[in-house]
Amino acid sequence: MKKLRLYLDTSAINFIFADDAPEKKAITIDFFNNYIKQNKFEVFISDVVIEEIEKTRDENHKESLLSIISEYKLLIFTINAEALELADKYVEKGIIPPKKVDDARHLAIATINECDVLVSWNFKHLANINKEKQVLAVNIQEGYNYPLRLTTPMEVMGE
Repeated sequence: MKKLRLYLDTSAINFIFADDAPEKKAITIDFFNNYIKQNKFEVFISDVVIEEIEKTRDENHKESLLSIISEYKLLIFTINAEALELADKYVEKGIIPPKKVDDARHLAIATINECDVLVSWNFKHLANINKEKQVLAVNIQEGYNYPLRLTTPMEVMGE
């Protein structure tokens, strides 16, 4: 059986270090150690994730986040004109607010690369069923028919 192709947004990595959210931190560590490290999925991030991490002010935290990418051998997509155009559609349609354009870019990169799931802890803009339906509608309208699920690490781990 084909492995699921997962796209991780920045929050999916960041919660490995989320001491202020111990339950989500524990789930995220379990997800990385028992699923990603065990090669149960094809796992991708993008240069947008790296750009977001680079904005981290705390140098130690930034290095810790970047080390996850190499430690877990996360594959990296590069954003391109096609993804930028699709991201703009999500913003134009009001699915993602203009100030959260990186979230639209995550969606677009996952969509054009035919990932099965975008994994996020961002419930407001990404990991929720209403956004999933809205994104699907735009994707179909724009000619992207591969269904993209938007969910948390917890749901992906369900056996």
